[in-house]
Amino acid sequence: MSITLRLAWRNLWRQPRRTWLTIGAMVFSNALLVFMISLQFGMYELMIDNTLKAFTGHFQVQAPGYKDDAKMRQIVPNAESIATEIREATSLDAVAVRSAAFALASSDDRSYGIRVFGVDPANESRVSTIPGLVSEGRFPDNRDAQEIVVGSVLARNLRIGIGDELTILGSGRGGSFAAAVATVAGIFDSGVIDIDRSIAEIPIGFFNDVFYMDDAAHAVVVVTPALALIEDYRATLESIVAGHDGVVLQDWDVLQPGLRQAIQADLSGAFFMYGVLVVLVAFSVMNTQLMSVLERTHEFGIVMSLGLTPGRLVRLVILETALMGLAGLLLGALVGGLITTWFTYNGFSFPGMDQMAANFNLPSYFYPQVSLLTLFTGPTFVFIGSIISALYPALRVHWLHPVEAMRVH
Repeated sequence: MSITLRLAWRNLWRQPRRTWLTIGAMVFSNALLVFMISLQFGMYELMIDNTLKAFTGHFQVQAPGYKDDAKMRQIVPNAESIATEIREATSLDAVAVRSAAFALASSDDRSYGIRVFGVDPANESRVSTIPGLVSEGRFPDNRDAQEIVVGSVLARNLRIGIGDELTILGSGRGGSFAAAVATVAGIFDSGVIDIDRSIAEIPIGFFNDVFYMDDAAHAVVVVTPALALIEDYRATLESIVAGHDGVVLQDWDVLQPGLRQAIQADLSGAFFMYGVLVVLVAFSVMNTQLMSVLERTHEFGIVMSLGLTPGRLVRLVILETALMGLAGLLLGALVGGLITTWFTYNGFSFPGMDQMAANFNLPSYFYPQVSLLTLFTGPTFVFIGSIISALYPALRVHWLHPVEAMRVH
């Protein structure tokens, strides 16, 4: 151990109470940062996962350009056979075909423009949470049934209820006129007004007959067991899609570009608040080191008069800060990691979460996401901020004149 390191360690414990208070502030802030960042990443994963499982899925097989135009003629030929091939190749059950059309929905009293989706009753619940959000009636269980499920806002606007008939008017795949009468089998409530106001679902067989789709569809939706496993399935899905002409594979980032942008915007605001916490800790460290330097001004004057260079004293002050910062980093990461790990297994909730989760078909607990990134990102910035904050006290030592310093008592 070098003499400078030994001196730095000894100097820290001249005032043990002050040193422990400073390290304690670092440990508290680091543990808080570890927990908050881990919880934030866990919430993002939950938000992405539930948003995608609500309707989009992790992957979709579509016709090129369908994502931007959504025209009826942009189809996926032999969609059912592609879905079967994906199930066999990936062992995934969460694979379903889906079609969509814009139509005019009319009740006895009113008419509204909506988007009608043709869904497979046997598999839609595996790729979408909407079947589980039916609050009145039921979700269709027959792929050829002339039934429809509508959002709660749409049902209120059209003044319809379970058992009422709804007339659907639209344009078929080839541009021909499409019309049908469907019985309202269920009303879902997603909690998202835009979805509840503008979306309706009918069985895929019924949809194909009304809109002349034959064996085609507009998308094959795929949901993987977890968001982190998406890349594990990408290569297999791409090889399957490559074997079919006129289709492309789209992942969630392409299908929902606004989702990542929303997360990035939220991260910016969160890291601003984390930065404020880091600055507060840095000022605490600077205050501690400045008091330490002022107390030892006379001592510094003596050793400088004996030939010790200011540069070595500067390194001494910086090293003292680094030792405190390292202790705060390791202890903070340990405490924060233990707390976060406990919540990773037991979940984190707050008052009112159960009711909100029930309304939006979400889990009632958040689960922080612990990783090396979440464990050490915050504490590392606190450590760097502490070192930077020690520059001012260190520079005061560098600017000292031995004669003037020795006059200080």
